[in-house]
Amino acid sequence: MGEMKPFIRFFTEAGRLRKVLRRGGVLIGSKSPSSITDHLFRAALMTLVLGREKNGNLNMTKVLEMALVHDLCELYTGDKSPYDHKTILPQDKKKWPELFDHWPRLTAQEKKRRVEQKYKQEGKAIDRLLQGLPRAIQKEIKGSWSEYEKGLTKEARFVKQINRLEALLQALEYGREEKIRVYKSWWVGSKERIDEPVLIKFMEALAKEFPARD
Repeated sequence: MGEMKPFIRFFTEAGRLRKVLRRGGVLIGSKSPSSITDHLFRAALMTLVLGREKNGNLNMTKVLEMALVHDLCELYTGDKSPYDHKTILPQDKKKWPELFDHWPRLTAQEKKRRVEQKYKQEGKAIDRLLQGLPRAIQKEIKGSWSEYEKGLTKEARFVKQINRLEALLQALEYGREEKIRVYKSWWVGSKERIDEPVLIKFMEALAKEFPARD
């Protein structure tokens, strides 16, 4: 049996994700923004439950692992919203609500550049978090993270849509619990990214459960 110290370090570091706040909640002024740990737990739970509802076989081991590890890198990179890049946020916070009602649009070239930059930065963060663990474990977790980021498999695409759906649910909860307006971009971004029938059905149910209000 190998040395346990690298495992202790890994679990201790991963535990610090409870202190990394989700950027969306911070930007809209939530008094109690969810953490990366909150998001990972519920995304994994949604993956387990809704993955069973999906018509079509999914490798549940793969999807659950992706759901658990997809944001581990944010321990070192932090969470970023689509509005954080290139100082898109004006300094005058009074202008933010109007901005948040519109989903940021990028050119194909800018989107590609941003994706490549994100993949490189987060890849380094994953490597840093996994250092010291047995090579086989490092390879497995890094592989699951990479598969998720590239989104080329049905499992990765499913978890990516779950990721978006969990964020939408959290936004709706902010609206209900803290009377924070649910900005239109939450819905626009979700509708443009979610095409899995069972997840569309769930999203439609959310719209009824959390009716829009000004």
